[in-house]
Amino acid sequence: MGLKDKAKATAKNIEGKVQEGIGNLTGDTKDQAEGKAKQVEASIDHFVEDTKDAVKKAID
Repeated sequence: MGLKDKAKATAKNIEGKVQEGIGNLTGDTKDQAEGKAKQVEASIDHFVEDTKDAVKKAID
């Protein structure tokens, strides 16, 4: 996984957790949902990059 892509996905995950936490504190369901969505996006990004790495290792 490229370091740059991994950092972006990790930052997105953290941002989502913070946004969800703020939504939980304030009772804002929109923030909660958007925060969870960002976390899912980050998980997908990590999965895609991990898959790329696995394919590259298999080819090498």
